[in-house]
Amino acid sequence: MSKIPPSRSPDRHTFQKENYIRRQQERGEAINPDYIDFFDKIIEDRRYRLDQTEYRENDMEYDLVTTPWIVEKVRASDRYAQNLYAAMCNQEFRKLEVMEILKESRWSCSWRYSGGIIADMRGQGDYIDWYCSGIGEGLGNGDADGTKDYVGEGVVTSEIREDLERLGWVILPEG
Repeated sequence: MSKIPPSRSPDRHTFQKENYIRRQQERGEAINPDYIDFFDKIIEDRRYRLDQTEYRENDMEYDLVTTPWIVEKVRASDRYAQNLYAAMCNQEFRKLEVMEILKESRWSCSWRYSGGIIADMRGQGDYIDWYCSGIGEGLGNGDADGTKDYVGEGVVTSEIREDLERLGWVILPEG
């Protein structure tokens, strides 16, 4: 399967840092450089991981952000991007490779991390742009009237299921 350099959002991991700075400024309080260093280290550690071979072995994130056809689908459609975000929430996945199946390997991520993956795939924004987007009006982006075709967190559409299988991943049953 064709791979590209990992898709990355320049804004990933900036939401919390920027809001911390804004809150401190509004309060007239000093900005703690250790706190800023903490956020910068998160960004640095993630970039380092994406470049490590062992990270790529059994990681759905790496497969998502380096596969041209799925990156293009996420960039072309807000609906598809949100549906992929929702599918990663509250789910466990396994790579369709003999050793990963025998080892019973699993991959999962948090709702925030899932939103960050989508931001990276789109090349813009941060987790907050997708976080809670399936919950509905008043929380997150929402789709209370159904016009966006968004789905709830944990819902896997048939299109997403088929695309993840094409990518070499399956969703594990609960329990």
